[in-house]
Amino acid sequence: MSGFLHADAYAGFDKLYEPDAKTGRPRLLPVACWAHARRELFDEHARTKSPIALQALEKIGGLFAVEREINGQSAAARLAARQAQSVPLLADLRAFLETSLTRISGKSELAKAIRYSLNRWEALCRFTQDGRLEMSNNAAERAIRPLTLGRRNWTFLGSDSGGERAAVFFTLIQSCKLNGVNPEAYLADLIGRVGDHPASRLDDLLPWNWTARVA
Repeated sequence: MSGFLHADAYAGFDKLYEPDAKTGRPRLLPVACWAHARRELFDEHARTKSPIALQALEKIGGLFAVEREINGQSAAARLAARQAQSVPLLADLRAFLETSLTRISGKSELAKAIRYSLNRWEALCRFTQDGRLEMSNNAAERAIRPLTLGRRNWTFLGSDSGGERAAVFFTLIQSCKLNGVNPEAYLADLIGRVGDHPASRLDDLLPWNWTARVA
């Protein structure tokens, strides 16, 4: 397994970023979320009206403005725009945050909010290195919101294996939605054929391959 993981700063993901025992390279590279970084500063500004927090929020707003302009474009176009526009904005933001950190108490909540970003800077900037990546993981959070809101109804799945199976189906359903596939039609077809389908060709049944196969 290799690639990227869009995520917040949840410590439970840290093991996924450790080097592989065979290759010595990380299995996954973290892509940190600017929405979470912004939230730390937003909460501080809402609480104290800090001008430093406000200025940082305005600078982060410039980054999101670039993303709105390139939303829906090809990965190559997104990468080019980010390299030309976002990278300089990030350099300016980092310099501002580092300078601000020397002017305030290191024990303050504002300093804590600033360090949240600086401590994750490489992962926060990774979206400028690959046009397929996003600046935040908001899309993933929106996708799991129904599960979060309804989890009290789903607390008891019978066993750990039942929970794992539920996670598989939730993943398949969300993957269908992301690929414009009707989840009900997909699952009905999948359940009807998976028993006789060759194990060596399971990729044919993935949501992003299924539409072409059915057509």
